[in-house]
This record gives sequence, structure tokens and C-alpha cells, in this order.
Amino acid sequence: MASSMNFEEARLHLRKLREDQSRQSEEVVDVWENVLMNAMHSLGDEEWLVYEQVCLAALDCSRLDIAVICHESLRMQFSNSLRVRKLQGMILEAQERYEVARELYQSILDEDQTISIVHKRLVAILKAENKIPEAIKQLNEYLKHFAVDTEAWMELCDLYIQELDYSKAGFCMEELLLTNPNNHLYNQKFAEIKYSQGGIESMETARSYFSQAVKLNPNNMRALFGLFLSASNLASVQKSKTKRENYKYATWAAGQISSRYQGQLSHAEASQMKVLEGMLESMQIAQSPDRH
Repeated sequence: MASSMNFEEARLHLRKLREDQSRQSEEVVDVWENVLMNAMHSLGDEEWLVYEQVCLAALDCSRLDIAVICHESLRMQFSNSLRVRKLQGMILEAQERYEVARELYQSILDEDQTISIVHKRLVAILKAENKIPEAIKQLNEYLKHFAVDTEAWMELCDLYIQELDYSKAGFCMEELLLTNPNNHLYNQKFAEIKYSQGGIESMETARSYFSQAVKLNPNNMRALFGLFLSASNLASVQKSKTKRENYKYATWAAGQISSRYQGQLSHAEASQMKVLEGMLESMQIAQSPDRH
């Protein structure tokens, strides 16, 4: 793609990616290498934005050679820039020089505590060092000052799940649901956490939030499977009206799953559908005495 672009097309393409906040890292590196690398001086003031864009893209693609070149050009132009020093820290991370990167980030925060990305880089270093409890502590401290950062809440949730602390992971998802209750992925993830906790009360909550996720996005297959499994579990342990009600939920979810996969199943998926149908048949047999 990049080899067929002229200079103006390449410049406009990278500008559009920046405006859309789309990384498309491999594409950016390709455009730079094939079109812009030897013509950066022709970009005018846009040159420095492109250097930063390419530096980040190169880090995403593990092209440290390109990232170092871009950073050096930026450093020579903006020697005291905190933004450029942040890029240097990211290069140090890529080189696994975590302690040096940590010291650099801390020096940036000593000058300006409001740069949220630098706080997050400190968390990333702890994750890279597999110091999950420390990363959780750092992220909790960050959220005291940046409480509306939804990405940070999601990251903290994932860290708690990694530590099997489902109660605190659920709290993180509740915070996210307060910000956007109509996000089907938030509803789905909260349901999955409650399902993992186990117990009738948590399973009922899981079924409720899986149902909401399906209502918000009928094509959310993961939520449909979750609804089927949570309703199936409840039907297997509860009695009378509630048991029959959960059986209906499970039957409906199984029907929705089956209709979406109709004629499109691989051999492995067909086997999974047979398991699902077998579970339904078992529930049917198990609940038949309740009908008399």
C-alpha cells in the first residue's frame, strides 16, 4: 500500500490516522519507511507530530531501530520536553531497562503530577516485572486522582481477576457500569465475574446481567452462552417455579445460539452444540417431576 503512495498522499494518510486517533502501527511504519523517511524536512511543522506518531508505532511493532531514530530527532529539537522524555521512557521499557525507565518517569512526575500516561507507564513496568500486587496498589493510587479513567478501572479489574479476587474485580465493573450502564461489554464482563464467584446469589446476578447484555446486543454470543450456562446452573439447583423459569431462559438462549450457528458450524462447534443440547435434555428430565 505505502509503496504506491506519493508524498502528499502519505502525509494526508498519517494526518487522518492522528485525527481519528487510530494507531494502525504497521501501516504507519510502512508509510514512513517507504515514503516519508527521507523527506521529513518537507513536512514543515507537521514533521514533529509525524516523528512522534512513527516512534509510537515503531514501539508497537518492536522496531526499536526506528523508534530510537525518531526519538533522537525529537530530543534534539525539544530537549526539555516532558512529552519527549516520556517516549524515551517507553524505549527504555522496550529494552527491558525497567529501573532506568522508572526513575525517568518519576522525574517527569516530580515536575508535573497531572500527566496520566506516565502514571500508567509505571503500572505497565510493574506488570512487565510480574509484580501484580504492586501494580494493583499503584493503579489504586492513580484512580484516587483520576477516578473517571474508564481504561484504568478496566485494567484494575483485569489485575484483580488475575489474582482471583473476584469481589474487588466486581467492584471495578460496578464503577464502570455507573459511567455507562448501556455498554453491553460491561454488563457481560460483570456477569462473567459473578458467574466465576459461584453461589446461587451470584449466579442469579450473573444471569440478570447476561440477560441485559443480550438485550443491549442480541448478537453478543458470549453473553448468550453465559445466559445459557447461568440459567442452566440455577435450574439444576432450584425448585418449582424458579426452576422452570430458569429452564425457559436456558432453552431460549440455546435456541438463539443454535439459530445463529445454523449451517455455519465447524466439526468442533457442532460437537459443542451437541453438548449444549444434551444439557437441555438433562434439565428436561430433571424437572419433569415438578410438573406433576
